[in-house]
Amino acid sequence: MGNEAPKLVSRRDNKKSTFRMGRTIGEKREKLETANERATARKKDKRRKATRVLMTLVAFLVLAGAVVILSLMFFGNEKTQTAGTHETTLYEPTVEIVDEAGGEGISARMRAWIGQAEQDFRDLGYMPVRVVVPAEAIREVDFYLEGYTGFIKLIIDRGTAVSVEDADRMIRYLASNGIGDFAYIDVRVEGKGYWK
Repeated sequence: MGNEAPKLVSRRDNKKSTFRMGRTIGEKREKLETANERATARKKDKRRKATRVLMTLVAFLVLAGAVVILSLMFFGNEKTQTAGTHETTLYEPTVEIVDEAGGEGISARMRAWIGQAEQDFRDLGYMPVRVVVPAEAIREVDFYLEGYTGFIKLIIDRGTAVSVEDADRMIRYLASNGIGDFAYIDVRVEGKGYWK
């Protein structure tokens, strides 16, 4: 076995085989491309890539536009409607305002805040009779109400509705505990109330 020479196949048997001399496995020789054909193919490939990128950008822009439009429809429209239809009423104070600091007088912002707070007190059934702007305090306003000996300390940095509501809660709390007279009620700090 080791010394035997390889057996030669006859030419006729070789013609029957699936492999032919000088041919590839695919059996046909590949066509050679010319330089012009290669350049044309590259240009087509570049155009396809550019078209894909452009279509991706257009799709992204359409999607972003749709998101913006939908967000304006659901969220932005409420703000514009509220801002467009909601009219802010500026209440002019009708009670006496005492400015202990004197000097420049009371700013338009503070006057509007006092007028709104006065209206909020009236809406809850209280009758404001006088407002004092203390000299030693910053942005503090003291409301005197009819039927009460003391005053209520408010601050203009908080909304009038929440400040007046806190004052109402303190007055009701004191009344429920049998305390009718107080020197003052302080509701300048959110969520806290003090009295003396």
